[in-house]
Amino acid sequence: MRLSALQSDFLGWLASGDEEEAQRLPFRRAEGLAVYQNNYRASLMACLAETYPQTMAWMGEADFRGVAARHIDRVPPHSWTLDDYAKGLPASLSMENPHDREIGELARIEMALSQVFVGADAAIMKPAQMADMDWDTAWLQVIPALVILRQNTNAAEIRMALAEGQVPPVAQEQQELSVVLVWRLDGICRLRRLDGEEAAILEMLADGPLPFGQLCGHAVARWGEEKGILAIGQWLARWVGDGLIAAAQA
Repeated sequence: MRLSALQSDFLGWLASGDEEEAQRLPFRRAEGLAVYQNNYRASLMACLAETYPQTMAWMGEADFRGVAARHIDRVPPHSWTLDDYAKGLPASLSMENPHDREIGELARIEMALSQVFVGADAAIMKPAQMADMDWDTAWLQVIPALVILRQNTNAAEIRMALAEGQVPPVAQEQQELSVVLVWRLDGICRLRRLDGEEAAILEMLADGPLPFGQLCGHAVARWGEEKGILAIGQWLARWVGDGLIAAAQA
């Protein structure tokens, strides 16, 4: 058997546990294969549990591990690093809990927190630098370690309460989509809600660097000159203070 074929068969058996696939392997002692199978599943389960501790606390360990075990059966690893495996679990949680949408949304927040924790570093703009900027020619961009989520429930409040050891609120559906911002500042992952108007502008920046004048023009076209310019000024001051702006280049 060629090495590539052996590797393919072994990986297929690890993911499925199928006895027919096991019979194609040259080392078929059941007790030996069981060690690999147990280690494979235990490693994936540990990855999921470590990535979603608050989701597991909200659901209960038994229910969480049940969904995770079925996810492991259905979805094999697809990347060279085990860290990437956890990305697919929110979809499985949503699929298996269609009437408890806060579960999948809570998991998406935890996934975003994991992503920003390992996101690339960037020099941030300091509030003191704002006075020296030529805003007529300045370009703005957000830091890489930033994720914006749109949600249907109060999962953000649930997560914050769980993380602080408080009694979480009852899960609630919201009449309108809400927006949650997740980012890293000074090595700490942070979370806050955005109102719809601020989210619309920040999402534009999250798509790529933009001239400051273009942001102002968009705000003026949307909310009028007085409200638009005032809003941009207030949001920019807050974004800089929160460490969301990676650079402002003249």
